[in-house]
Amino acid sequence: MSERTPQEWREILADIRHPEEAGKAGSRRARRRAKAVHHQEMRRRSHEWVREQRRRDPIRPTAAAIIVVAVLALGVGTRWVWPGLLGEKQPAATTGRAPAAPGHEDGGAEVPTASAPPGTPSATPAPQPSPADLDNPDRVAERFARGYLTRNPPQDQTHKAVVERVRPLLSPALAANLSEHTDPAWDKLVSQGGISTVSSVAVTPSGKDLPGDSPLRVWRRATTVVAVDGYTDHTETTVLQVELMNSSGKWHITRILGV
Repeated sequence: MSERTPQEWREILADIRHPEEAGKAGSRRARRRAKAVHHQEMRRRSHEWVREQRRRDPIRPTAAAIIVVAVLALGVGTRWVWPGLLGEKQPAATTGRAPAAPGHEDGGAEVPTASAPPGTPSATPAPQPSPADLDNPDRVAERFARGYLTRNPPQDQTHKAVVERVRPLLSPALAANLSEHTDPAWDKLVSQGGISTVSSVAVTPSGKDLPGDSPLRVWRRATTVVAVDGYTDHTETTVLQVELMNSSGKWHITRILGV
């Protein structure tokens, strides 16, 4: 659009009709004020007329199409983001039967599987003593001291696990008694955050303060050097006095002093 010239603007302003009151006002300032009031009133009426026309005018096809697309998009988004809102079920992939774990078969018995916490070594059962080991009381005492004082609390979890490793070397009554009570040395090792490893075991006959050997019963002293790896590394010596009884040619520990 080309710019209007000053003359054209003057002609347009001259064509504007003002009420008679604006032309008959006494002073020039009064006439200008009356014209300004008239212009404001005209703008107000124009705005009211436009609003009324918009209210009466039906929605246009383009606007209607935009509203329809927006409603459809909202419905599709709700279906994916919140399916339960529309009463829909979850997809079959999330509600179907989970795949069977290894070791399971349809129609077959469930095969239990064991799992250990991450970062925790799995417990390894102690090797079973051979018949020759049980034939010798010194060998039984040495095996017991080494197995019982080798402890890894993070792996063993409880004192009972330590007892289970040496159960074949014990009489049933002694094994049950040790399982029901906690060794103070175990509690001390746990408080130190330690792991104990046996360096050496020396088995000798017990002193004169205990009964001497007989074909059915003997006493042995197991002097054990234990290395503890914990908050503070150190080495300690533990002395265990063990009583062994012979049954059918096999020796088993029936009593322990020093635990």
